[in-house]
This record gives sequence, structure tokens and C-alpha cells, in this order.
Amino acid sequence: MPMLKYEQIADSLRRRITEGEFGPGDLLPSGRDLCEQWGVSRATVNKAFDVLRADGVVVARQGLGFRVTETPVARSAGGRRAEHTRVSGGRPFRRLGTPVREVPPAHVVEALGLRPGEFALRRDRLMLLDDGSPLSLVSAWFPPDIANRCPKLAQAGPIAEGTTHYVTRETGRTPVQGTDTATVRLATAAEAVELGRECPLAVAVDLHVAYDGAGLALVCEEGVTPSELWERGDNYPMGAPS
Repeated sequence: MPMLKYEQIADSLRRRITEGEFGPGDLLPSGRDLCEQWGVSRATVNKAFDVLRADGVVVARQGLGFRVTETPVARSAGGRRAEHTRVSGGRPFRRLGTPVREVPPAHVVEALGLRPGEFALRRDRLMLLDDGSPLSLVSAWFPPDIANRCPKLAQAGPIAEGTTHYVTRETGRTPVQGTDTATVRLATAAEAVELGRECPLAVAVDLHVAYDGAGLALVCEEGVTPSELWERGDNYPMGAPS
């Protein structure tokens, strides 16, 4: 299905931000300039900005227009329902280290459908509480076909538009199905250090896998959260009693 005009504008701005034309805090082109460039109405441009704002890519500045966000947000592993935006479900985070290619743990190999011994690209981030202390440690594993087509995944810094949009733009593959599995275990020594805790430490583990329309895995994320900070709730209709 061809992209609508406002989606094309939003996608173009995402690309320009990701490619470094606009950095954190930079002012984006004005609505008037974009209207002239794309030959569209102001309402169409505003809709494009609304999409970017919902994704946490830009923020509005009264009387100035839109700027690239200086504090990007990300979502924890799991709970990636279509109605959940990065802004509504996201938190500040800190990127950890440099992405590396390595053989994932067995459960990630299975989730991604990799061959034994096959490498995947791992990106780590530390999700933060409001006071800046650690909330959860998230490792995102990308299969080699995704990593090869999306070179910016190997860069140390955050991707302003978010990895989901970036992967979709570069590969044309969109996540259409997600699976979430929650388990509990003891943290490893390395996990406890990143979380600022001491062992033994009970943690909840969220394993999220996103699949494209062909049923192929795009990413596997594993989020590790101290047990006292982990909470999940749901609200759903129930049928009338029979």
C-alpha cells in the first residue's frame, strides 16, 4: 500500500534526523517551508509533525516550531501493542557500550530462528526511573539479515526515530505480530552490576519477539528488571455469564 502524503513527509524527516542533518535540539524546517516543498496543505504537514511527536522524535516549541528531542525515549521489552506509542509507553534510557555481533543465548537463537553458532547483533540499553536510577536492562538482538541491511544499528548512540521505524525504512519489513513471555530467575553478576544491585537478586525477565508478515523475526528483546520494580497490569472486557 503506497504511503500517504503525511507519512511520506514524516518518513523523510525521520531519515534526515537519523542521517544527522538535524541533531538533538535542532529546529526542523517550518510548516510553511514543508508545505511549499511537498505541495500540500498545512493540515497535512501538521499531521506529519503529530506522528513524529507521538513517536518521541520531536517536541513543539511555542512560537518556534518543532525541534528534535534532546532526551529520546524508548520502551521496555514487551507490551508493544499497536496503540502504544513511544511517548505513552516510553522512558528515558541510556545506551550501554557499543553494539556487538556474537552468538546469542540458546533461547534467543530459538526465538530468532538462527542456526547454531550464527551471530546476531546485540544492542544494550538501560531504562531509567524518574530519578535517573536503573529500572531495567534491555538487550535487543537483531538477526544478521537485519543487521547487514541496517548499518546504523551497529553505532553506539541512540537512533532518534527508534529502531522499529529505522528497520522498517531500510528493509521494508514491518512488525505485524509480537509475542511476549515473562519469567523469573536470579540475575547474573554482570546484570546486577548494570542495575546497581548486589547478588543474589531476583529479577523478572520479559522476552519480546517481533515478526514481519512472513513470520520472520525482526528482533528479540530481553528485559531484566528487579522483582520489586516489575509490574504488569491489563484491562479487558469480559463476556456476560452464561
